[in-house]
Amino acid sequence: MQNVLDLLVYSTLDDYLKELSMRSSLVTGSYPWRFFRSGGFDQVQIENADDLRHLAELDQKLWSVLACPTVGLEFDPRTLALLDNDGDGRIRAPEIIRAVRWVIKVLKAPDILFEEGDRLPLEAINHEDEEGAKLLATAEQILQYLGKGNADVITIEDVSDTTQLFTPDHYNGDGIIPVQLTNDETLIQAIGHIMACYGEQMDRSGQPGINQNTLDQFFNDAHALSDWLAKAELSSQDILPLGESTAAAADLFALIQAKVDDFFTRCQLAVFDEKAAVSLNPADELYQSLANQQLHDKTEGVAALPLALVGPGKDLPLNEGVNPAWSDLIQRFKADVILPILGDCDVLSLQSWSDLSARFTSFRQWMQEKPDSPVASMDIMELRGLLAGNVYEALADLIQRDLNAETAAELVEGVERLTRYNRDLVVLLKNYVNLSDFYGGKRKAIFQAGTLYLDQRSCELCLRVSDLDRHSQQASLSGAYLVYCQCTRLGESPMTIVAAMTGGDADDMMVVGRNGVFYDRHGRDWHASVVKVIENPISVRQAFWSPYKRIARMIGEQIQKFAAAKDKAVEDRSSASLAEGVKPAVSAQAFDIAKFAGIFAAVGLAFGALGTALAAIVSSLLQLPLWQIPLVFIIIMLLISGPSMLLASLKLRKRNLGPLLDANGWAVNTRARINIPFGGSLTGVASLPKGAKRTHYDPFADQKSPKWIIAIFLLLILAGVGYFAGWFEPLLTPITTEVSNLDRLPAEVVNEVSE
Repeated sequence: MQNVLDLLVYSTLDDYLKELSMRSSLVTGSYPWRFFRSGGFDQVQIENADDLRHLAELDQKLWSVLACPTVGLEFDPRTLALLDNDGDGRIRAPEIIRAVRWVIKVLKAPDILFEEGDRLPLEAINHEDEEGAKLLATAEQILQYLGKGNADVITIEDVSDTTQLFTPDHYNGDGIIPVQLTNDETLIQAIGHIMACYGEQMDRSGQPGINQNTLDQFFNDAHALSDWLAKAELSSQDILPLGESTAAAADLFALIQAKVDDFFTRCQLAVFDEKAAVSLNPADELYQSLANQQLHDKTEGVAALPLALVGPGKDLPLNEGVNPAWSDLIQRFKADVILPILGDCDVLSLQSWSDLSARFTSFRQWMQEKPDSPVASMDIMELRGLLAGNVYEALADLIQRDLNAETAAELVEGVERLTRYNRDLVVLLKNYVNLSDFYGGKRKAIFQAGTLYLDQRSCELCLRVSDLDRHSQQASLSGAYLVYCQCTRLGESPMTIVAAMTGGDADDMMVVGRNGVFYDRHGRDWHASVVKVIENPISVRQAFWSPYKRIARMIGEQIQKFAAAKDKAVEDRSSASLAEGVKPAVSAQAFDIAKFAGIFAAVGLAFGALGTALAAIVSSLLQLPLWQIPLVFIIIMLLISGPSMLLASLKLRKRNLGPLLDANGWAVNTRARINIPFGGSLTGVASLPKGAKRTHYDPFADQKSPKWIIAIFLLLILAGVGYFAGWFEPLLTPITTEVSNLDRLPAEVVNEVSE
């Protein structure tokens, strides 16, 4: 399958076979490639023309990318369209190789490709190559058209506007002929009629014209319409008995046809049975019902009566004896239809009526066969005038002559291709064969859409996203902290981007309501709103503090829940008291000394236990050498933060650019890592500039704790440490001695002292 895709890229089978032959004859190490290591993998250097000449020899397993899309990139779309030979919307490795091989062939010194700018000196085109010589001549001719005959360079701007390169009165190879291409008035009118009927085709000169398809369509429809009219002209008595008045007569015939058919059918039934004539004529009761009404020719009951009195084989009277409701229509039919065809007569026989019916039936069938095409609105005489002459042949000849000039048009496109490759090809190679633009830091890669400023950070790794759900499913494998934003700007279509946060922390990140500013590669600012976040570790420093932040957050949440529960309980009791109509009152319960003593004892025991534990810890610490005490604190912090830091470090080492690009349709051929140092360069965190001065006075700073409380707290700590260190032992020894000699005193004295 891959070989079939590769074959589509090459213009001939011979070119493809040569390519396969060259690949099969390669010897590993035949060209001294140079590699640099960045992103955790080896990347080939593309620095000079020799590298380009041997690019086809480079094993594609060493290419960073094997395919990329033609949309969603910060790259000239016209250049991508010229590279995409098969028009599948993807730039593949064989297309890159073909473009490099072609540009080296037609350039005298391919090293010019590594110079920045879009100016291509004419002397750089290889005039010794057959195609290069044609491109050079075409470039000089283009400059002549533009009034730059003395110029020695050609730019992309010179070849971008083809309307300046192709005049409407010259053939340009696109197969479209405007009216300026001929001086024949008949042909000019014919081109105008074709464009009016089937629309305009834009010529390379920028003028409207016609092509072979619209020409054929016009004349095919014109012949069909002419043949349709000729059919009626050959059988005019049967199809057009009244000429141009036949259509109006057919409409009048349709109005009375059902009523006349009804009359003659009744008369035929009377022939079949004379007794039926009485029943087929209106009954006396019907006339009696009408007699009570105010009658006129529009009365519904009158119109429902037969057209005339029914009799066996009777003819239809045209003057007298006609139903008053139909008299006017019968008189018009007599004057407009019967008189021109049958002559003056007072009655209409069944045979004559059948003859008229056949004529109008043929007319209706003929009308149904009318071709439905835009040319039907044209005057038939003018249309037949175009068909009678050699207009079609003349216009077809002009189109063919224009198509024969395709070689010149291809050369103009070749010059455009060469100028664009001169500016863009090496840039593409540095984002395709290697990723030096991304890892080099000198300029952004073509997949980087701009910079997102959010939460006191600037994120440089931002990509356009066409399908958020599809992209996020695959991009989550990158291991990066991803923020998806919907970007809007007045006068522009909204777009979605994804930004990788590789610095700072994510404590304040919110999915809904978090806004920032996105600057695209053209410097335009967009309003960016966060719509989705994929959480992953951002840094080891964040992982170090995350356990403490989680504990603090948990304690804060529990305190809030406890306070909320107490507040809710007080509110419920108050509401219940008010509902019962009882005014809350403070209980006048007597002071319970026993209960207070129990509570005081319990609190004392709790503080005693905490003090004992603290004392044991402090005592153990003080027994250690002074240099080991900081190590103890470090070990304790590592035990708390170590697992989180280890897990974050492992995830950060796996951070990969590939899934982000693959989700956009790229075919990344390597594991392009975003390690911790490189990731830090992709996200800037807010910091004061070097040399900045800052005042520490803040009039709205949080109020500091009273100094005497801190002093007392420090004294208590110092006293506890001194007690366990034995600082107060000399002071307590006499008291201890005296207490220890109590056993020598009389029992009465001892009991008194004890009490």
